[in-house]
Amino acid sequence: MAYLRGIFYSLPVQLVFLHFRKYQVMLVFWYILFAAVNGSFMKTFGANALFLAPEYLGNVNSISAAIMGISIGVFIMCWNVATFILFSRHFTFLAATQYPFLKYCINNSVIPLSFLIFYLIEAYQFSHYVELIPNVEIIFLTIGFLAGLLLILAISFLYFFRADQTILRKLQPSFKNARTFIAHLQPGSASNGYSLIRSEWFLDSFFSFRRCRDVSHYSADLMEKIFKRHHFAAVLSILVAVAFLILTGFFLEYKLFQIPAGASITLFFAILIGVSGAISYFLQSWSVPFFVLFLVVLNFFYRVDWIDPRNKAYGLNYNNKNEWPSYEHQFVDSASNNGYAEKDRQNMIGILNRWKLKQGEEKPLLVLMATSGGGNRSATFTMNVLQELDSLTNGQIFNKTFLITGASGGMIGATYFRELYRQKLKGKNINLQDEKYVDNIAEDLLNPIFSSFVARDILAPTQHFYVGPYRYIKDRAYSFEMKLNSNTEGILNNRLKDYVQDESSAAIPLMIYHSMVNRDAKKILISTQPVRFMAQPPKDSTQNNAEPDAIDFVSFFSKQDPYNLRMLTALRMNATFPVVLPSVWLPTKPVIDVMDGGLRDNYGIENNLRFLSSMSDWIKENTRGVLVVQIRDRSVGGWEDPYELEGFADHTIKPIMLLQHNWSKMMEYFQNDMYTYYATSSGYPIHKIIFQYSSGKEENRAALNFHLSKREKKDIAESLHSSGNTRNFKKVIELLKNKVTEDK
Repeated sequence: MAYLRGIFYSLPVQLVFLHFRKYQVMLVFWYILFAAVNGSFMKTFGANALFLAPEYLGNVNSISAAIMGISIGVFIMCWNVATFILFSRHFTFLAATQYPFLKYCINNSVIPLSFLIFYLIEAYQFSHYVELIPNVEIIFLTIGFLAGLLLILAISFLYFFRADQTILRKLQPSFKNARTFIAHLQPGSASNGYSLIRSEWFLDSFFSFRRCRDVSHYSADLMEKIFKRHHFAAVLSILVAVAFLILTGFFLEYKLFQIPAGASITLFFAILIGVSGAISYFLQSWSVPFFVLFLVVLNFFYRVDWIDPRNKAYGLNYNNKNEWPSYEHQFVDSASNNGYAEKDRQNMIGILNRWKLKQGEEKPLLVLMATSGGGNRSATFTMNVLQELDSLTNGQIFNKTFLITGASGGMIGATYFRELYRQKLKGKNINLQDEKYVDNIAEDLLNPIFSSFVARDILAPTQHFYVGPYRYIKDRAYSFEMKLNSNTEGILNNRLKDYVQDESSAAIPLMIYHSMVNRDAKKILISTQPVRFMAQPPKDSTQNNAEPDAIDFVSFFSKQDPYNLRMLTALRMNATFPVVLPSVWLPTKPVIDVMDGGLRDNYGIENNLRFLSSMSDWIKENTRGVLVVQIRDRSVGGWEDPYELEGFADHTIKPIMLLQHNWSKMMEYFQNDMYTYYATSSGYPIHKIIFQYSSGKEENRAALNFHLSKREKKDIAESLHSSGNTRNFKKVIELLKNKVTEDK
């Protein structure tokens, strides 16, 4: 019993209890790290891969592991610093030891050591079974991780050793003077402060322990002076770390400074913990009022347009405020009426006629494509499908395709393939079936986003760049576009105006991108061609004009230089994943902001049907029907990823999470109904062929984010040749050869 009592009243155990009794918010960060590494937190978004298989310069290697080790080391040290500042009064006996902060870190290592052991076990399993890395390479990854971790710990403790020596030198004069020394021993000023823990033993090192020393004979003033000097040294170390991150923000254009996303997130947590400790040190009981005042000031700056967490559409003119269009009911309604819609429809019919002339038959099959959102997994699967279709049709699939719609990752993949096709038409030597293009579109996009978020968005001073004559701020959205441009070898660095002629002549398929207006859920339709005829749903016999639920970008922003919009920005506006990328605000009165188009039409079917219903008369007269090729990053039917209640707490948040979890499924059911109603009443044949990414094993399924593991890439490639997809490839070929006259 005495042995167990000694363990219970040891400082390491008592510190664990103290963390759960005071400032529990500090443990939230540890919980997130444990849960993310374990796959319990945001697993469907691939959060565990960011920590367990950190990617640096396009590879998972010992350098990327070392950076991850450094970031975790920084997090551990910031946590030790912050809690040392907050808790030091509960273990004043450490002030009488040599190297008090080092002793504290050793005794406070229960949670960090538990995490490190847990992390290394999970990292091995993930590297071996998900990243498919051989054991020999995993050994080097582990060595790299431990080297990075030990490096930052060694630098930190070396700093604090020197700080201890400096503190000792400054306190020595107090002990050389006999009167001052005796004053520090006066029992009348002894420290009798209340402590939340009772510790009898502490670790003097990892391999030895000592009984806690009675320091009641020292004055409270001496104890406070020693700890305050250590606190100042600790805060200074945090400020140095923050200054280093600020400096890094100036060099994020270089891949060398784009650290792994998991490392960026960990450093962000470290900053939050470190800053909270620093604020507590300087402001003490005024910390909470300061935080409230800080939020009030931020809100004031936002209201007067001094700061804005949102982002601009690169290429658009924000300078002519007097000419910003009015986002009011009357103006939006008139922009789609007064003959504008019919004018745009006639323009589109002209393009359809030019497309028909290229088909070599009197009544060709009109091919439309719809590709779903889904981050890199959708972009990669879309590229795989388009390459296969191009191969099976001898390079004719895009010649026969008139329109492509969709959201997020699917449109990124389709746009990349279309640009490769466009460059090939111009005479460049491009093999559209080359696997390197799949590798390009599957490359990581998260590292620069999170690196920029931590080093540039939060800390670094504002930096600018230009698109034509217009200036914009560099943030994580800019980093996303630059990384996408780099991954695709620079061929997407164009503007809308660069595609006007090719789309107008029907040399390449038209593409309609869309974003959702946060204010009222309307769509912004982005295309080189004005499409105001798609701004309203079909009206019935009792309506003169239906209420518009969409806005044509190029006509609505006609005075803001809309054709100068970067193609990379159009893709980002179509794929603004919440939180990961900032929403984009547009120059209207009042200002509106937009985000991921997948929130309104994640499968592209709604835009497809809106186009078909507007062009139904032309289609009846000039074609033998329509083929809708749908490319999806998930199986049909909504059976994947069911919403399951795993505990009592799930019942309390069920109303909120149920809607969020099933949003895309409800959209799918609704669009299936829309398609069925239209197909059965259109008066011409409509064939819908679906290609879907469906994983053979749930554990192999690719996550929904902008990062893919090797196993996920392999699973996507294998899914292309599933029995269902193989069967549907044959159906497409048969339909294009006019061998099928009814929908199968």
